[in-house]
Amino acid sequence: MEALKEAIRRYGRHLGNGIIKVDAFLNHQIDPALIAACGQELARRFRHLEPTKVLTAEISGIGPALMTAYALGVPLVFARKHKPLTMGDDVFFATAPSHTKGGDVTLLVAADYLRPGDRVLIVDDFLATGATILALARLAQAAGARVVGIGAVIEKRFEGGRDRLRSLNVPIESLAVVTGVEGDRILLE
Repeated sequence: MEALKEAIRRYGRHLGNGIIKVDAFLNHQIDPALIAACGQELARRFRHLEPTKVLTAEISGIGPALMTAYALGVPLVFARKHKPLTMGDDVFFATAPSHTKGGDVTLLVAADYLRPGDRVLIVDDFLATGATILALARLAQAAGARVVGIGAVIEKRFEGGRDRLRSLNVPIESLAVVTGVEGDRILLE
């Protein structure tokens, strides 16, 4: 997606340690037109797999996952990082290390929203190490659901996440691929 690549070139910043800041359009301030286009493109790439739910992690994945779910006409489920009082005790949870948080994050989904027979498309803002996406896959599997695909807005190919996800044996699609960084410059495929 050329518009996404242009936004990364224009607004993206490398903060060191592989952290790429794109909060001007993706995960703090959201460019609705761009993220809607990303959702449409992810939906186009995965529609043939007939997902029944889109799953993401709170909070940065919600924008692109919502737009993908909307384009597919299916519900969005997002894994929470903290259990609210309104969430019952019947939950699925998984832990993943967070590169940007500097520690482990627990992801929770109420059992009411992931069920056996669901065909789950995982969508996230970034595919980096793959740890968060693997945790989301474990949540879906614990519910008896089937992961049918993985979509990312931006993939940091140099962190090896795609290779870690191959064991899930599902299609993996990224809308923009960062191959590395040179100083402040973000290198795109």
